[in-house]
Amino acid sequence: MWPESADNNHKQEPKPLRSGLTTGSCATACSMAAAHALLGSKKDSTVSITLPKGKIVELTIKSYQLNDSWVRTSTIKDAGDDPDVTHGAEVFVELQLIQQPEIILKAGSGVGTVTRDGLALAIGEPAINPVPRKMIREHLQKIARQYNYLGGFEVVVGVEKGEQLALKTMNPRLGILGGLSILGTTGIVRPFSCAAYIASIHQGIDVATTNGYRHIAASTGNSSETVIRGHYQLPEIALIEMGDFVGAVFKHLKNNRERIQLDKLSICGGFGKMTKLAQGHLDLHSKASSIDLDFLAEQAK
Repeated sequence: MWPESADNNHKQEPKPLRSGLTTGSCATACSMAAAHALLGSKKDSTVSITLPKGKIVELTIKSYQLNDSWVRTSTIKDAGDDPDVTHGAEVFVELQLIQQPEIILKAGSGVGTVTRDGLALAIGEPAINPVPRKMIREHLQKIARQYNYLGGFEVVVGVEKGEQLALKTMNPRLGILGGLSILGTTGIVRPFSCAAYIASIHQGIDVATTNGYRHIAASTGNSSETVIRGHYQLPEIALIEMGDFVGAVFKHLKNNRERIQLDKLSICGGFGKMTKLAQGHLDLHSKASSIDLDFLAEQAK
């Protein structure tokens, strides 16, 4: 007989979801570890970095490869409980010292390159977003001062198998080719964050309209996207994967109406979600809105 404390029917309290760290945080930690290895002959197993809002976090350095002029360091990305495509990926940095007092960032294997206008980065730039760029530069500048080093750094950021992982993201549609983006605005991955999804919606709209597309279509899922794409014969760049966040589409267009030139917006989704949109709901998820059957009956009349 089981003791009461081991009662199988006992309900456990749900545990809070665990946050993780962005690829930008991983690249920053690897850059720090590499700089310490070259300038201070250190091979620390862990590195502490300061996130944009001041929080200090510690990351484990998986490996070092070192010669006289460069060092390669890597870490494993932990996205916490978020279903992030890069969770468990190996992020690496190859860093070398250069004579000019500047910090040059390059895309290594598995990190993409920008090929279209409309993003925060210029065409030809490595897909390392502005906040990770700032984090890497600030941490390397601090280390340079620590060692009285007057030269600069060339930083190549890569992700093992990043090219394959990128096929599961919006990068090919956004014109980021050859791999993943190094992301992050806070340095922290929030589990099931709506902010990241909404940011990808905004990017999709900006890339399509900046490249001259005046008709775009936003869809709730793959099936609806296939229908609207075939109906209007739209290219992939003009298709926006909005999920349940139709409000994010409308608000972005409204808030940027002087900048974004658009002739037509098509919205496509299943009958239930479109019914909720007709009721005025801007979040079509079942947790946020439901179908008003009386309203539906009135429309059917």
